[in-house]
Amino acid sequence: MKYYCVGIKGTGMSTLAQILYDLGEEVSGYDDAKEEKFTQKGLEERNIPIYYGHDHKLEEKTIVTHSAAISKDHEELKRAKEQGLEIKKYSEIVGSVIDMFDTISVAGTHGKTTTSSLVRHILENTIGCNYFIGAGDGYAKKDNKYFVIESDEFNKHFLDYHPKYAIITNMEEEHMECYQDLDDIIHSFSQFANQTKDFIIACGDNENVRKIKTDTKIYYYGLKENNDIIVKNIHLTDKGSSFDIYVEKEKLGHFEVPLYGEHMVLNTTAAIFMCYRLGIDISKIEELLKSFKNAHRRFAEEKVGNTVIIDDYAHHPTEIKVTLEAVKQKYPNRRVVVVFKPNTYSRTKDFTKEFIEALDVVDKAYVTEIECNRERQEDYPGINASLLVEGVKDGALIQNDQDVSKLKEEKDSIVCFMSCAYVDHLIDNFKKIIK
Repeated sequence: MKYYCVGIKGTGMSTLAQILYDLGEEVSGYDDAKEEKFTQKGLEERNIPIYYGHDHKLEEKTIVTHSAAISKDHEELKRAKEQGLEIKKYSEIVGSVIDMFDTISVAGTHGKTTTSSLVRHILENTIGCNYFIGAGDGYAKKDNKYFVIESDEFNKHFLDYHPKYAIITNMEEEHMECYQDLDDIIHSFSQFANQTKDFIIACGDNENVRKIKTDTKIYYYGLKENNDIIVKNIHLTDKGSSFDIYVEKEKLGHFEVPLYGEHMVLNTTAAIFMCYRLGIDISKIEELLKSFKNAHRRFAEEKVGNTVIIDDYAHHPTEIKVTLEAVKQKYPNRRVVVVFKPNTYSRTKDFTKEFIEALDVVDKAYVTEIECNRERQEDYPGINASLLVEGVKDGALIQNDQDVSKLKEEKDSIVCFMSCAYVDHLIDNFKKIIK
């Protein structure tokens, strides 16, 4: 088959293109963004063509798909329709791919990328696996048995998936432009659970997860004694985290992982138990966890002199809060500041108070203007970055991404850049002024 991916440099679309290519399909794509993005690496390694204009030929019998950032009246979609090409939902194509394998689907409001990366790391270094991870990272081989996929609830994409196994890390309000309310989210996760064929590993400490209604077997994990898999003896240090896991009152093992924060301990627990249930030896799991390196833009650190720069994908108040707590775990005696780029007007509107509370835990919060490629500012009057800056105890607005001169005074700080939008240029400009 021939596939044409519009918005191919988006994290999900780039990953899908790489996997389709690996499975022997003919793949090309288009993107509005001409600047270099980290998602290009896998595409370029596979020599997948990327077009930026509208004058190249779209071949017959090509299936066209597009990312959520692409509007329905985009020039490339218009061209595809005029030529009578079939246009399929991104998630529909993903669903058809993973149906070919025994799929492990990792869902949840937070922690999907790290948890799926942990499962991938263990399986890849033992029995082998395919993977589709939302950090622009994908690979597939036809004779692999297992497929690990990060399963996004945005626009209810994960309802196009029918995995054999699933992990549900947590559940709370998010993407409220796509859901009516929290009950709608719980209902959708229940539907996803019912589409899971064998079993689910879910965080039982999360009260919303406990409300899932399904006939599929669920193993609950967490810190509380009412779970099937219980985490005990947690030690959080500046080197990482260690903990014990008990299953039915029997100790499964002692584990160490170079990740920070209690939330990461829970994510790791879900990955451990999944791999254990798939037959991986516990001693091998213990060994492999110590060498784990997280996905791109997940607590990614770089030292420039005495300054520590952290690049993280956190974009929801809960993610910001737990990530900053993890930063303080690793750097307990350092000044910590955050540079936050809000993404979407709707999320800023829905969680203004929660964003302010999350940002208030650091010594200073810098906030850029809101960046959104799927919403119009005029539809959200009064919603802007100043709402957050004025709410935190010590905040500053960065109005121009190219002008980060305000950050010069943070030369010897721990500086955390946070957003699901691209912040590479912010980081690069910051490095220039502190050098």
